[in-house]
Amino acid sequence: MSTISAIDLFCGAGGLTHGLIKSNINVVAGFDTEASCRYAYEKNNLNARFFNQDVAKLSKQTIQKLYPEKHLRLLAGCAPCQPFSTYSQGRNSHEDRRWPLLYAFANLVKKIEPEMITMENVPDITKHQVYKDFIVTLKLSKYEVWADNVFCPDYGIPQIRKRHVVLASRIGKIQLIPPTHTRKNYKTVKQTIYNLPRIAAGERSPDDLLHQSAKLSVLNLARIRHSKPGGTWHDWPDSLVSPCHKKKSGKTYSGVYARMSWNEPSPTMTTQCYGYGNGRFGHPEQDRAISLREAALLQTFPEDYIFFSDKNIPTFRSIGKMIGNAVPVQLGKVIGQSFIQHLD
Repeated sequence: MSTISAIDLFCGAGGLTHGLIKSNINVVAGFDTEASCRYAYEKNNLNARFFNQDVAKLSKQTIQKLYPEKHLRLLAGCAPCQPFSTYSQGRNSHEDRRWPLLYAFANLVKKIEPEMITMENVPDITKHQVYKDFIVTLKLSKYEVWADNVFCPDYGIPQIRKRHVVLASRIGKIQLIPPTHTRKNYKTVKQTIYNLPRIAAGERSPDDLLHQSAKLSVLNLARIRHSKPGGTWHDWPDSLVSPCHKKKSGKTYSGVYARMSWNEPSPTMTTQCYGYGNGRFGHPEQDRAISLREAALLQTFPEDYIFFSDKNIPTFRSIGKMIGNAVPVQLGKVIGQSFIQHLD
């Protein structure tokens, strides 16, 4: 069987890269504008080089010379999803500087003509013209295209996350491998994080610097003590409820200041998943938000994935961004397995 070598555009801390490697695809390089991702990317993906470069400014020659000779080429590009997210609806996302990045990816496809392509983003990307133009580019460039929304629990990812995945090949028809899980055996929060050491709000485990939770104010500590797993702030005494939630317009926002449930997948991890008030990110049992390590595990990063050097510990915000923006490692592996099966 021919060897596949991949280049990961918008690689971040290496979620997609690590998944592709786990599926036995040779990843040679990743590109990203966030220099803070270099350490995690190269530390955990030893044969892949990190390039701190803007994808919109990459040339055909820069990419082409990185692919080994006689290998089938896979070009992966998971452009930043914020311009296409439901959170951006109502704002003029056309002014977002990240908007043209999918066009930049399409231009590289036309210039390089790799044998295989993958792209992953939020489901709402399909509503935008840039996505429709991207698919047209692939088809005009003689790619067979598979594109659909993927429900992550169907593939063993313990997170209620929906993503839109595109697979394309110049070799022949391609599709994502069939789901590996059903509702009867979805991976749960408990299966994923239950065995981690107990820590208090604001505390860090001495054995794992990533296993740290954010501090809680006196008010939020009282709130989480009244929060039930899977419940909402409606469970609190009236004295703890925020004034904005008492208004008619705020009563429907029940997905914040809440605990996860042990026996279900977690909510979607975001760049602010370490904050109790930012969503259903309260630990199911302990009086704190989930730790950064727990968030990484729910994103299916291995427990020994290293995000920073002990001598250079980034801010909560920086690490949360790396974790929340990542493609779940297991989804990357599923994408890689789909290309391997395609060649078989």
